[in-house]
Amino acid sequence: MPEIKITHSNESRISEVDFNSIPFGRICTDHMASVDFINGAWTNFEIKPVEPLSLHPTNMTLHYGQSIFEGMKASVTVDGTPMLMRPELHAQRFNASAVRMCMPEFPEDMYVEMIYKLVSLDRAWIPPISGSSLYIRPFMIATDENVGVRASHSYKFMILTLPVGPYYGRPIALTTSTDHVRAVDGGVGEAKCAGNYAAALYPAKLANERGYDQVLWLDAHEFKYVQEVGTMNIFFVIGNKVITPATSGSILKGITRMNIIEILKVEKGIEVEEREITIDEIVAAHADGSLVEVFGSGTAALIANVKRIAHAGQVMELDPDKFDISLFIKDKINGLRDGTIKDTYGWMMPITEDVMV
Repeated sequence: MPEIKITHSNESRISEVDFNSIPFGRICTDHMASVDFINGAWTNFEIKPVEPLSLHPTNMTLHYGQSIFEGMKASVTVDGTPMLMRPELHAQRFNASAVRMCMPEFPEDMYVEMIYKLVSLDRAWIPPISGSSLYIRPFMIATDENVGVRASHSYKFMILTLPVGPYYGRPIALTTSTDHVRAVDGGVGEAKCAGNYAAALYPAKLANERGYDQVLWLDAHEFKYVQEVGTMNIFFVIGNKVITPATSGSILKGITRMNIIEILKVEKGIEVEEREITIDEIVAAHADGSLVEVFGSGTAALIANVKRIAHAGQVMELDPDKFDISLFIKDKINGLRDGTIKDTYGWMMPITEDVMV
């Protein structure tokens, strides 16, 4: 395993942070990780103080969009131990995104090791408040300086960590769109690439102007099948079943989604269907009273209850105060993260070593 050079910051900025009021995604910890891909190999493994990047105007990411990322979280147990949840799955998904975007895969063992060391170094930045956490943002960009349509030959892999509060502090409202699409089969919908999120900004802006928090995306061909929300996978509780759209190639393979499905099957004995589901099926289930819960899932959001869905001039209202399954899932995952619930799945990785110079 390559050696990681560690340079400590001279002075921490942690005293400037109010952990009771943290704007999501704006405050970085003291350190970041950085690795370069040069001449076909990963080199310069470093953890160092956070600093700006210097990019030439012809940097290929700026022109052709070779940029991918992951989203993870570190939590702290009631006894003060930092914890990671299934970091190896995030490493695998990161590399799946890299392959789709014609970028080099990053060694999965080094991915986990660098996150482990970075979180250990900045463990004091993990908010000791329920619902808050340390958000971990690994990302990779092209670094060739060339205005020409091709894959870059050089890249930079980096990891930032940011203390955050809840992504959604309240139930949310969704609206479908039949004017815009998020992804198509064969495209990059299941990759966490920057362009996916840039393309969703304008439809999300239109939804916000109508009083909705996010778009509930439909398929790109018939605007018939539900896919996902702009920031989350989506679950529907209809009768005694939980239904979530199958990850068919245009839907992100959410790791929180995977955890939820396993927890529901193992601990609740609930039938979980991963299949195509039409928006008309959702409308009909709401009309006959069998649609009892709708919630989104994701690393940033964890669980976001849905209070309203608008589609084709109809507005479906739900009562999140009566939701049961989503509350169980949220409490279960938070309990695994803070150590108040025993990890019988083997998902949690404790960070037990201090990183020294």
